[in-house]
Amino acid sequence: MKTSSLSEIKNELGTLTPAKVLALCMRLAKYKKENKELLSYLLFYSNNEQEYIKNIKNEIDEKYKEINRSNIYYVKKSLRKILRNTNKYIKYSGSAQTETELLIYFCGKIKKTGIAIHTSTALTNLYRNQIIRINKAMAKLHEDLQYDYKKEVEVIN
Repeated sequence: MKTSSLSEIKNELGTLTPAKVLALCMRLAKYKKENKELLSYLLFYSNNEQEYIKNIKNEIDEKYKEINRSNIYYVKKSLRKILRNTNKYIKYSGSAQTETELLIYFCGKIKKTGIAIHTSTALTNLYRNQIIRINKAMAKLHEDLQYDYKKEVEVIN
């Protein structure tokens, strides 16, 4: 089966009744957790980005408490899992400010928890790549916000 283009899907959705569109959205949400999470963001959090960021930070805090520190291997796997979830939430938002704030928080938590990232090349690279991503996302923001976030990046760097 050939997948239709985004513009074809948009045109077809424009011809449908609201009830039919609702039924299609519900069917989409039913089959994949990621679709349900995106719909939840769009419906409940897109108007209140700060509340969304606060919820994600709370989730990051919970995940950091669960990190198994017995071996650097487990620490690395846990950090990658936390980062993967954070990136998923950043993708839902699509906002450079949200990306900057969440990645600064992620890196700040690494520093605060005292994880020895310099004992592992993989962890050092993971941390360095997040700092690079933060700087790229900051470049898209207004100068006033950039100034505020640069101060925070200097603390975690």
